Amino acid sequence: MTRRAQVARASRTARKKSKTYRYDSADYLDSSEAITAYMEEALETDDPAFIAKALGTIARARGMSQVAKKAGLSRESLYKALGSEGNPEFGTVIRVMQALGLKLSIRGARGR
Repeated sequence: MTRRAQVARASRTARKKSKTYRYDSADYLDSSEAITAYMEEALETDDPAFIAKALGTIARARGMSQVAKKAGLSRESLYKALGSEGNPEFGTVIRVMQALGLKLSIRGARGR
């Protein structure tokens, strides 16, 4: 077998063995430090939709049903509020953050 044929065969074999997995940030939020860093980065974006999605990701990492119960919401309404199409009320955001053991704090904006 020629070198070219060997390389082609190895390439086909390697492609057959490759398997991809869906990336989920919630899989990596396994400590309070990781969750705090993740939420701080989300807040730095100043993007309300991204912040709500980040809260939803953290809630999934901690267990959506448990977070919903602590926040006084149904699991379904929590999914809806923190989903990609959701637009949660500020009160909901605060209740979810409290249920997650997070606290919103304020600091002066840089350069203003």
